[in-house]
Amino acid sequence: MTDSIEERIIGDYLIKILQDNEPVNPREWDNIGTIICFHKKYSLGDTHDYNFNDFNSWEELKNRINKDQNVAVILPIYMYDHSGITIKTTPFSCPWDSGQIGFISISKEKVLNEFGGCKITKKLRERLTQLLIGEVETYDQYLAGDVYGYQITLNDEELDSCWGYYGIESCINEAKSIVKSYLPN
Repeated sequence: MTDSIEERIIGDYLIKILQDNEPVNPREWDNIGTIICFHKKYSLGDTHDYNFNDFNSWEELKNRINKDQNVAVILPIYMYDHSGITIKTTPFSCPWDSGQIGFISISKEKVLNEFGGCKITKKLRERLTQLLIGEVETYDQYLAGDVYGYQITLNDEELDSCWGYYGIESCINEAKSIVKSYLPN
């Protein structure tokens, strides 16, 4: 068993926060966006049929994705690779260890199927942008090992545990909520 990253005591209950050593890749979930990435050392994003060598620039690839998928929203994905990797939809400041690795997008067809209606408004496009950014942030947490679980014990007896929390704060908050359900009013 690995050591806890953080411990909290509420009443007589001990909460241990631990690293999730077998997290589920969030790209296996039912995502709204599609991540198309290229990297020499890493296999990232979703499975796709694009070959980076077929394009002369990121702009050319973006145009192809737009054409092939009739895109509603498309955002670039950048990676910083230095003693681990991290990704986001805005560039990193380091020109040596970072750069663009791909795109995340959602097709107009998928938007209309998922959200109904027949028009993609400016407000919906803004919401979609935030959803895509959120998917990249969750995938980044997975890539960076920012996934946790909790164990709740009382007198050294385990009462509850759960794993797969992306971000330590969500794990802590859930564990605290469970402990509060054990406490008398």
